Parts: sequence; structure tokens; C-alpha cells
Amino acid sequence: MAPLTLALYQPDIPQNAGTMLRSCACLGVAAAIIGPAGFPTSDRDFRRAGMDYLDRVTIDRHASFAAFEEWRTACARAGETRRLLLLSTRATVSYLDCDYREGDILLVGRESAGAPEEVHAAADLALRIPIRAGLRSLNVAVAAGIVMGEALRQLRAF
Repeated sequence: MAPLTLALYQPDIPQNAGTMLRSCACLGVAAAIIGPAGFPTSDRDFRRAGMDYLDRVTIDRHASFAAFEEWRTACARAGETRRLLLLSTRATVSYLDCDYREGDILLVGRESAGAPEEVHAAADLALRIPIRAGLRSLNVAVAAGIVMGEALRQLRAF
């Protein structure tokens, strides 16, 4: 099992999804795509952003958030603790104040709409990246990279 999983909730920009999956390949992080995606995952923009790295990352695909939660429940029954850590601009806890654990799932929401209430409710912890006042958010691929780096640093996974 990879030390972490990056889950993409209904991604809708293929270039961002490809970039995040390329980062997963380079950092040894597993990936999950929670559908439906806003583009075909065979789309050439998606493949171009991921380049040949997409063949180097384990990608689990889930048709819906309910299917993803069923998978997570099955993991727990098999003895694999899989905390769900949601990256959200609505969170109050800084990503720097989290004690990451092997098996954690870092979840990012849709680029256009974030994550719905059901995803927030299912998360074990919601994390934010502190940014300057008056600004909304970072690009989702940048945010994922920042938090993956801190989690892997804490886990000494490099």
C-alpha cells in the first residue's frame, strides 16, 4: 500500500487532474478518481497533462462518492485504516497542524465547486492551506502538491 492516496472528487479540468496524477506518480502516492468526472479520462488533454506518468501511478476509480465510501468501509473491515482528510477553503484546521498517518486519503473537491456537504460530513478532518486575506483559493493541483509534500515529509516517505 502507498503511504497516501490522493482522491479527486468529480474532477472537471483534465489538465489539473493530469497534473495531480503525475505528482502522485513522482511522489509514490496512490490515486483515486471519484466520478463522475467532467471529462473522459482518455481525453487527450488529460493524457497530455499526465504525460507517460499515468502508467506509473495506481489509480482506483469509483463511480460515485457512495461507491468510494463503500470501498473505504471494506478497507476498514480488512484492517486498513483509511482516514479521509478533505482539503477545503471552509476548514478551520491548518494542514500544518495535522499529524498525518500512513494510509490517509487526501481528498480534493471539484475545481468549479469544491466538495458538497455529504463529502464534508464524511471527512474525518477538513484541512485548509492558509493564504493571504482577500484571496479565495489556490489551484487545486497546487494545493494537493503542498499538502502531499507535508504529509510525506511527516511520514518520512521520501
